[in-house]
Amino acid sequence: MEAINSFVVFFNNGGHFMYPIAVVLAFALAISIERYIFIGKALRENRRLWEKVSPLLGENNLSEAEALVVDSDVAVARILNEGLLKASTSTRRAELEMATEDSLVSILPTIERRTHYLATFSNAATLLGLLGTVLGLITAFGALGGADPVEKANLLSAGISEAMSCTAFGLMVAIPSLFAHAYLQSQAEELVNTLESACARFVSLVSNSNAIQVK
Repeated sequence: MEAINSFVVFFNNGGHFMYPIAVVLAFALAISIERYIFIGKALRENRRLWEKVSPLLGENNLSEAEALVVDSDVAVARILNEGLLKASTSTRRAELEMATEDSLVSILPTIERRTHYLATFSNAATLLGLLGTVLGLITAFGALGGADPVEKANLLSAGISEAMSCTAFGLMVAIPSLFAHAYLQSQAEELVNTLESACARFVSLVSNSNAIQVK
């Protein structure tokens, strides 16, 4: 409770620019939480489905593999579904690769959605904090002109303290946003790499299985 009260005092002392920084914080938190849940869930579901489908593809059991992926919204299922549709008409490696890669390209925007905003929010929080500090210092020094000489030191210290609180809050928002952006970007890249690996292994398993049957 004491920490909350201290933060409220700190926030109130920071001036008007604390509010837009707080809005940036709210957006950054919302995006970070949503992307963390989405990417984490996608990684788990893709791995789980691939573990089921991979043995079926190795056995050239395309009908059962298709039954697993046809009604699934998981990213790897959508890719495999396109590949299996193509495999039903042609098992040429180049055509399978094209089908799976086209499906992967259509999924990439969903994976990378909104993550880049975190870097923008980090910069915005820093700049808003600096702007609030500069304007606060201008106001503080402007107020000294008509002040009593005895009160000038107190007014100046109070004005500087208020102005620097804005910069501090901006950095408190910017630094975690930057770390969240780096982490979520690495997770998104891991998910993309997982899907690319699934595409390559699907093409290899299907084309090799059919080549063996032809022989």
